Amino acid sequence: MRQSREDIRNVAIIAHVDHGKTTLVDELLKQSGVFRDNQEVQERVMDSNDIERERGITILSKNTAVTYGKTKINIIDTPGHADFGGEVERVLKMVNGVILVVDAFEGVMPQTKFVLSKALELRLPVIVCVNKIDRPEARPDEVVDEVLELFMDLDASDEQLDCPFVFASAKAGTSSLDSKVQGKDMVPLFETILDYIPAPKGDPDEGTQVLISTIDYNEYVGRIGVGKVDNGSIKVNQDVVLVNHHDRDFCKKVKISKLYEFDGLNKVEVNEASIGSIVAISGIPDIKIGDTICSPEKPEAIPFQKISEPTISMNFMVNDSPLAGQEGKYVTSRHLRDRLFRELNTDVSLRVEETDSTDVFKVSGRGELHLSVLIENMRREGYEFAVSKAEVLYKYDERNQKLEPMELAYVDVPEEFSGNVIQKLSSRKGELQGMSAINGGYTRLEFEIPSRGLIGYRSEFMTDTKGNGILNTMFEGYGPYKGDMMYRKQGSLIAFEAGEAITYGLFNAQERGTLFIEPGEKVYAGMVVGQTGKSEDIEINVCKKKQLTNTRSSSADEALRLTPKKVLSLEQALEFIDTDELLEITPENLRIRKKILDSLKRKRAGFSRNS
Repeated sequence: MRQSREDIRNVAIIAHVDHGKTTLVDELLKQSGVFRDNQEVQERVMDSNDIERERGITILSKNTAVTYGKTKINIIDTPGHADFGGEVERVLKMVNGVILVVDAFEGVMPQTKFVLSKALELRLPVIVCVNKIDRPEARPDEVVDEVLELFMDLDASDEQLDCPFVFASAKAGTSSLDSKVQGKDMVPLFETILDYIPAPKGDPDEGTQVLISTIDYNEYVGRIGVGKVDNGSIKVNQDVVLVNHHDRDFCKKVKISKLYEFDGLNKVEVNEASIGSIVAISGIPDIKIGDTICSPEKPEAIPFQKISEPTISMNFMVNDSPLAGQEGKYVTSRHLRDRLFRELNTDVSLRVEETDSTDVFKVSGRGELHLSVLIENMRREGYEFAVSKAEVLYKYDERNQKLEPMELAYVDVPEEFSGNVIQKLSSRKGELQGMSAINGGYTRLEFEIPSRGLIGYRSEFMTDTKGNGILNTMFEGYGPYKGDMMYRKQGSLIAFEAGEAITYGLFNAQERGTLFIEPGEKVYAGMVVGQTGKSEDIEINVCKKKQLTNTRSSSADEALRLTPKKVLSLEQALEFIDTDELLEITPENLRIRKKILDSLKRKRAGFSRNS
C-alpha cells in the first residue's frame, strides 16, 4: 500500500547560470540553523570545487539537507550551464518538485527554458522564485509574465501553471509572497515548499527499490551511489541485487556495507533508511548511474532516461614535445589513461575511447566548457599532456546525408555592437531567427548556428562587445551540414629553432604580430610564439642574438622596447589552436605548437593536403 512520508520533502533548485541558485541554498542552510551563529561561512558554500569557486559556476550537482520545523528538506543544487545539462536531467528523478530561480532583471533565459522543460516532462510541480528583487533595475512583475508565457510555450498542465511565485533576495536572505515587499527572512519560501511540494510516496512493505541518480567518488571508499528510496527500506549488511532498465540481462548480487543520509553539508552514517529518504551507499565498486538496487526476491528496474549524447570531441595525447616531462608529475600514457577512465566514475556525459595509437585517447563531451573543466582539473593534479582542437561529432541519416549538431544562441548586446555580432555569426553559418529590444539599451539576437560555428568565438565576442555582451547557447539537435567554414583568419608565428627567447629576437618578431612569450622563456622549433595579422603562418627566430663587435656592447639590448606579451587563458588557447596545431598542457605552462614540428615535413604535409 503506497503511503506518503510527511516528514520529508525532496526538492531540486534549477535555473539559468548565474541566477543565484547556490547563494539561495546558502541562505536556506544558514536560516535553518546548520551553521553556528558565530561560524565563519564562505560564500557559495555548496561550490566546493576550486574551479567552481573561481568561475562562479556550479559544475556538479550537490546534495544537502535542512530541517524546518519537524520536516527534513533534501535540497539538490544543480548546474545551470548547458554543458552540464546531463547532471540536471538525472537529479530530477530523485525529487518530488523543483524551485525554478529566475533573475528579476534578466528574466527568462535559454537555460531557464531547458531546465524547466526537463522538470515539466517529469510532471514535477514547480515553485517559481524570482530572485535579486533588490537589484535597482529589477522588474519582477514583467518577469512573472515571461515565466507564465514560458510555461505555456512548454505545454505545462493546468496544475503546473497554477504555481506559486516567491520573491526573494538570496544575498540579503529575504523572501516574500508579494513583489512589492522585501520580506524579512526565508520563512515564506520554506512554508511554500512544505505546502506545495508533495511528500514522497512509496510502499514501505514492498521489496527494496533505490534508483542511483548520481555518483560521488572518494579516494578512500571508491564509488558512492546516491539515490532515493522509492519502495521498501534499505539496511546496512542487507543482501541486494543491482539491475538496470537499459540492460535487461544485467543482474549482480551485492551487499550494502555503509549507508549515509545527508544532514546540512555532511553525510551521516545510518543503519536503515525508508521510503522518500535520499541516501548515499558505499562499498559497491562498479555501481553506476541508472542502476536500481532491489531485493533479490523482486528485482525490478526503475525506468531511467538515457543520458544526452556528447556533441564535441578532442584528442588527449601524451606530450611528445622537446620540453616534455620537465614540469608534470604524471606524463605517461598509463597515467593519462587511468585518469581519463577514472573521470567516467562521476561524469556520465563524458565518453573516452582508445584509438589506434596507445598514446592518444578520443574524449567526447557536451561542449568546450565541459572539456576545458576536465583539462584544468587534470592540470592542477599534476598531469602533463597535449590536446587537439575541439571538433564536432557528425552523424549520418538513412540517406547517408551528413548531419551536424546545431545550437540556439541567445545574444544580449548593447545596440551599437549588434551589427558586428550579426556579421560575425552569419559568417560562421549562423541564421538570425529573431531580434528584439530589451532593457537598458540592449538588443537580444536569436541565432540558429552549427556547434562548430561557436568553437573559438567566445573570446572574439567579448572583444567585439567590449566585455558587455552575454552569449548563451542551448543544444537544439542535429541538422543538415551547413558547409565548410574557416575557423581562424590569422596565421601563427612559429619558432624557427630551439633555445631561449632573446629580447633582440623578440623585438624583430613583434613587428610581424602579437607575441605569446617574453624574454627568457624556453622555445623549440615548431612552437607557436605569437599570432600574425596575415592569414599564412610565418617562421621567425626569437633566439637570435645581436652580433657583438668592438663598437657594439651587449648592454645596447636594454634600449629595445617590447610590447607586453598576450597571455592566453586555457579557454582562449583552446579556441586559438587550429586543426594542424596542438595545445601542450603542463601544471606550469600552456604552449601552442604545430602537430608536425619539423619545418620541411610540415611544408610537405601542407602540399600533399592541398594537391
